[in-house]
Amino acid sequence: MSEANAGRSAPALLPDGEFPSEAKNGVYAAIFGRRDIRAFRPDPIPDETLARILTAAHHAPSVGFMQPWDFILIRDKETRRRVKDLSDRERRAAACFFEEPRRSKYLSMKLEGILDAPLNLCVTCDPTRGGPQVLGRNSIPETDVYSTCLAVQNLWLAARAEGVGVGWVSILRNAELREILGIPHHVIPVAYLCVGYPRDGFPDEPVLQTNGWRKRLPLDSLVRREAWDADLDRPPGNP
Repeated sequence: MSEANAGRSAPALLPDGEFPSEAKNGVYAAIFGRRDIRAFRPDPIPDETLARILTAAHHAPSVGFMQPWDFILIRDKETRRRVKDLSDRERRAAACFFEEPRRSKYLSMKLEGILDAPLNLCVTCDPTRGGPQVLGRNSIPETDVYSTCLAVQNLWLAARAEGVGVGWVSILRNAELREILGIPHHVIPVAYLCVGYPRDGFPDEPVLQTNGWRKRLPLDSLVRREAWDADLDRPPGNP
C-alpha cells in the first residue's frame, strides 16, 4: 500500500513550534474521543482512508528506529470465523475467574466485532528487525513490543480522526492466533483489531465505564513526585 497522498502534511506551526489552536484541538479531540468499538456497520473503509490510517501507524516512534511492526489485513470470512471461535472459547474460559453476579455481567457484554467489522487487522512485532544489535534496546529488550504498542495507538487515533472505529480483541491465545494467520513463531501478535465505521456512533465515555464495570481513576491518585513512595500529586489544599 503506497504512502502517496496519505495526508501527512503538518499544519503551519506557530513561531515556537506550537500547533495552532484548531490543529491542537483536533489532537486532543482524537485522544479524548477515542473509544473501543464493538459494533460496526458493514460499509468498507475506502482505500485512501485506510492508507492514511496505516501511514500514521507506521510513523510511530520506535526504539532504535527498528520499526518492528507488520500489519495483517484480514477480510476473509472463514479466517475471521476461526478467530471468533477462538475468542468465544477463551471468553468462556475466562468467565470462571469472576464471581456472580460479575460473571453473568461479563458474559452478557459484547466485547468484540470480529464478524461485524468489514476489516480485522493484526499488528505484530518482529524482535529480529534491525539485526542482533538495536540502538537503545540492549538493557530493555521488551522495547520492541512497547514500540509496536505506540503504532497501535497512532493507528487508533488516526482512525478516530477519520470517523473510523477500532476495537482491540485481547481475549485470544497467541499460539492459536499464530496458527490461524500463519505468523512465524518468532513474531509476536501484539494487537488483534476490529476496524470499521461504528454502528451506533462513538460513545461519550468508555463502554466498561457506562456498564459499571470500572471507573476512570482520578489523575491525582496516579502522579507521584520524584520517587514511588513520594506524596501523590494532589491539588493544593487537598489532604
